[in-house]
Order: sequence, then C-alpha cells, then structure tokens
Amino acid sequence: MNAHNPAATEGASETTVLVVPGMHCAGCMAKVERALGAVPGVTSARVNLTAKQARAEHGPEVEPAQLIAALDAVGFASQPRSNEQANAPSAVKPLLAPLAVAAFAAMNVMLLSVSNWSGAEGSTRELFHWVSAAIAVPAIAYSGMPFFRSAWAVLRKGRTNMDVPISIGIVLATLLSCYETVTGGEDVWFDGALMLIMFLLAGRTLDAMMRDKARAGVDALLNQAAPGASVISADGTLQWVAAADLLPGMVMRIAAGERLAADGEIVSGASAFDQSLLTGESLPIPAATGALVHAGTLNLDAPVDVRVTAAGADTSLAEIARLMDAADQPRSVYVRIADRASRLYAPAVHSLAALTFVGWLLAGAGVYHATVIAISVLIITCPCALGLAVPVAQVVASGALMKEGIMVKDGSAIERMAVVDRVLLDKTGSLTLGRPEPDTAALNALDGDAASVALGLASHSRHPHSRAIEAALLARGFRAVRVEGVAETAGIGLSGNWNGRKVSLGRNDAADVVSTTLRIEGRPDLLIPFTDRLRPDADAALGRMKAMGLDVSLLSGDNQAAVAEVADAVGLPAQAAASPSDKREAIGALQAEGHKVLMVGDGLNDGPALAAADASIAPGSASDVGRQAADLVFLGDSLMALPRAVLAARRTMRVVKQNFALAIGYNLLAVPLAIMGFVNPMIAAAAMSGSSLVVVANSLRLVRAAK
Repeated sequence: MNAHNPAATEGASETTVLVVPGMHCAGCMAKVERALGAVPGVTSARVNLTAKQARAEHGPEVEPAQLIAALDAVGFASQPRSNEQANAPSAVKPLLAPLAVAAFAAMNVMLLSVSNWSGAEGSTRELFHWVSAAIAVPAIAYSGMPFFRSAWAVLRKGRTNMDVPISIGIVLATLLSCYETVTGGEDVWFDGALMLIMFLLAGRTLDAMMRDKARAGVDALLNQAAPGASVISADGTLQWVAAADLLPGMVMRIAAGERLAADGEIVSGASAFDQSLLTGESLPIPAATGALVHAGTLNLDAPVDVRVTAAGADTSLAEIARLMDAADQPRSVYVRIADRASRLYAPAVHSLAALTFVGWLLAGAGVYHATVIAISVLIITCPCALGLAVPVAQVVASGALMKEGIMVKDGSAIERMAVVDRVLLDKTGSLTLGRPEPDTAALNALDGDAASVALGLASHSRHPHSRAIEAALLARGFRAVRVEGVAETAGIGLSGNWNGRKVSLGRNDAADVVSTTLRIEGRPDLLIPFTDRLRPDADAALGRMKAMGLDVSLLSGDNQAAVAEVADAVGLPAQAAASPSDKREAIGALQAEGHKVLMVGDGLNDGPALAAADASIAPGSASDVGRQAADLVFLGDSLMALPRAVLAARRTMRVVKQNFALAIGYNLLAVPLAIMGFVNPMIAAAAMSGSSLVVVANSLRLVRAAK
C-alpha cells in the first residue's frame, strides 16, 4: 500500500483511509464497519478506534466520495486522511472545557439542592430552584453538546445510537425541571442532568486520555527523524532546510554523526549507516554511491551527499509509523459481545421506556409521574459500562506493556495471548541477541599494552564493533593510551601511531567468523572474534514461563550443531534446520492437538510461522516482515518480555470478565428498580455514571499488569 495517499493502489485493490472523529465506542465501530462493508466493491472494512480512522479495501471503481456518503448516511462525518492527519489529533482537548463547565455547575447546583433537601420551603425553595435553573440550563446546553450533536446527526438520517436516549433523558429531565421551577413545584432534577453529563464526559475523557497514550509510540517514532538537513544550493553553498520543506531532487550533505531527515540515494561519498531504528540490525551497513538510505538512519563514519527521493510523509519512517497507527483491532469474543449489545441498546431502551410510561399510566399514575419514571429508565440503562468493558482494559494493559518496552499492535492479541500453553522460540535474534559481541576469551588474552591500544583506537569511533570493544575493555578496568593521528576509513577501520609504531583496528574478512583484527607494528596480529550471546535473563525468563505452565521449545532454521549448543545451554528441546514451511507445519500440528501456540521469531523466514500461530511476538531487532507479522513487539534485550506479556494478558482477561460481570450486574439490579419507580432521574444519573467509573477504575488496576 502506498499509504501517503488517501487511496492507494495495490494491484487491483485500493485502500482508502477515512478520519471519523465521531466514533467513541464499540457500537460506533460496528456501525462504521457495516456501513462501509455495504458499499458495492468494498471487500473489507476495519476501524481503529484509537486513531479514529476507518480503513476500507475496495476495487478501483469505488470512489472515496461513496464511502464518505455511506458513513454520512448513518450519521458519521468523515474525510479522507491527508498527510497531516496520519496521526489523529487528541480527542481529549475538545472534552475538557465541557467537562469543567459540567463539574462546576453540578457542584453549585448540588449545594442548592442540599438546602432544599434539608427543608427549605416557600419562597426560599423557589428562589433556589430559579438560581439552579439559571446555572444549569446554559451549562447543560453547552456541556451536553457532544451528545446532542451525535444524537442529531443520526436522527436526521432516520437512525439512532446510544447518544439518542441519553440526550432525550437529559432534555426531558431539564424541561420537566424548568416546568417545576415555573409552576412552583417541589422537585427539580437539574443536579441529576448535570451529574449525568459530568460522569459521561469524565468517562469519555479518561478513555480518550488512554487512547492518546497508546498513540504516543507512533509520535515518538516520528520524532526520531532529523528536524532538517543541510541542502546544497545551486551555487554550492549549504542552506538549512526543515524536514517538512525537503523535496525530491534536493541534495543533502549528511555529516558523520547525523541522522537523515529524508529517504535518498547517495550521490557522493561512502560511509556506514546504523539502521537499527528501522530494521533492528545493530551492525553498521556500508553504503556508497548509488545506495539507498532512509530517514532516521544514523551516518556513522564519513560525510556523504544524498539526493532526496522521498520526504515528509513519504519516507520509510513515516510509513512504519502509519502501519503502527493503523494496526487493525480484530474483534475478540468479548468485543463482539459488546458490539451486539450496543446495536440492540437504542431500540431496546426506547421500547422499555415507552412500555414503562404506558404501564404506569394504566396503573393510574399521572402523565407527569409516568414521564419522570420513563426518563429514569432512559438514563439508568445507558450501556456505557458494557461498551467500556473491553477497550478500556485493553488500552490500559497496552499502556502498561509499553512502559515495559512491549508494543501491542493488536488489541485482540491480548485475549489470544492469555490462553497460550505452548511457546516456540526461534534461536538467532530471538533467544539470542542477534548482534555480535567481542569474545570474552579473546579480550582476556590481550596484554595491558594491546588492550590499552585497542581502547585508544576504539574510543575514536562510533562503529558498533568499536563501541562494543570500548565498553568491554573499560568494564575490565583498562585505560586508553594516547594514539596519534587517528584516522577512520569507512568499511576498513581505524589507524594511527603509538610510541612510533603504526597501529590499527579493523575488519577481518579472512576469518571464518565475524571478527576484528588489532595490529601493532612489530607484534603478531591479534584476532578479536564476535559471538552472539543469549538474551539477558534468558534462564530466568524460561524458568518463569515453565512455572506459568507454558511448554517451551526451540524451533530454528539454523544448523543442528549451532542449535544443539544453545538448546543444551538453556535446557530446551529443539528442532533444527526448520524451513519456513516446516515451522508452519509444526505449529499446525500442535494446534491440531488442541494447543494454543505462541511463536517468537525475528527473521524473514519466521513470517509464515508468526502469522500462523495463535499469538506471536517479535523483538524490536526483527526484520520488517517479522515485526509486521507479529501481534506484539518487545523493544528491549531482556527475554523477560515474554512471561510479562503472557502474565499481563491473563490479568487483562480476568479484568475484562469482571467488567462484564459488573456491567451486567448493574443493569440487572438498576433497571427493575427504575421501572418500579424507586429511582428518580438524579439517582439514575449517579447510578449509571457510577457503573461506568467502576468499570474504568477496575481496568486501571492493570497499570501494573506486566509486573
């Protein structure tokens, strides 16, 4: 997909991404997906509630205008996503002012209500009612606007949503209160209407805050690109140009130690580039004239001139950010339940309120009294708690995992991760770090002079091998000697003079393993091999997974000897020399036996296995294919990310079940009380809002889900 355009062609299929700011619950998601899916030519439609975006796959005959019209018909305004809308704006800010007004008004009206409850009578009570009306009516009109707009948008299309009965309840309660005020009645419910609005806005604000936090990883990734670059003008001078103003064809001069602000092709010079931000590969990638380099990569060795081929929203870095931001949220069992409940809500609650009204009239109650009870039913049956049961828990858990360096790409993966009982680990890059480090025995064999010279040379370079050698020697207590005239040659290494001798530290292509050679004139060459060691805490992580009841084994494409060495070190059964199809078949065989499989892999050859497993996780150093195929990505080196992710998933699903029990239990208790007339609109507002806050509060316990 060419995601920088609102519609992008991929063979005979196109993708259109629409920004739909009006979505705020599972019911909205279901309506948007059904509306888009009903457009002829649309093959699939998925919603990302966090990003407030809808993604439709369709044939080339479908125009974005048709999709926009389909959403407009069900009450959702939308527009194609532009470059500047790759990340949805914060949904919190528009809610803060209405929430503040509702809270302030509710507190003041409640103070006046307390006086009435305490026995104020006659002209005093009437005065308090008029003051309450003066405060409440404008506050309700302003703070209730998010619900009124949503309700009106669907009503004028001949449809309904959960904001319709909410709005009806608020408006009727306000009108009846105004009537009581004008006629000198005893009871008004301005406080109840304001409390309902306040708690509803509080729930939506909390949900929006957590969704903004879930998107923070995308913004952080985009911030890794350089803010701009020095561009070579036609007269040969250098001019600083901001990243947003870079255009294809411009030539950037990238000094050693600088990150690229755009994708491009090297037109002059040669250097090595650290692409770990994009690929996870820690080893530097040599590049010379004609090579392609990408925004966000770090130039390590020497200055180069790069002709811009893609800038801004067209860069590879921006594309990765969009893939993260647009990650689909497939429906879990619990989300599907919430969807069905939300679809049934509006017609069911309207029917229930109408039957309640008619029933009380038949029982001999007056129109006024029957209307008050019907309003209470409208308010108390709001399914906000049910709609929040799954997404709030998933968002909070995802945020907790992100703090532990684990990115959840797919909310439904949490449900699938919670039930896994088998874990299959790839070796290189998954169980091991996948990045060579200096061999301990080789470093220990260096005498004092050799170690100090190696340290003196390595300290002059940003090359990962030099840094690794420097860190290892400093940890052993060595101190660098002064090396004169140190020069670094891209792709070769470092050279200089020490005590009148020529010294160098550079690559050795003749060795069988990745290695660096230290040369000191007059002395034998010293070889420093690099080895791929196990991830930190590997033994502890494997032990914890076994204690959690998970059966762990190695499934690797490496040769038998290499796999056996690692398998023996960690005490795991292993299958070596497994091709991509072998891995997929192994997972299929386990699933046929009833197992739920978690696959951990990083390479291109792990892509099919990651996709076939019930749940999958990849390290941040994985290939692009590996990261995109996996449900979760852990960004650190420690293997403890695996048990933490499974533990967090299990805890999350326990909380989701509790949320459903709380939401259903509330309705089973509250609705009959409202129908029987034991609840007035104020109490109904407090009860409904309280149930939503209980669900949110219960979900917030997951902030430490990964601990």
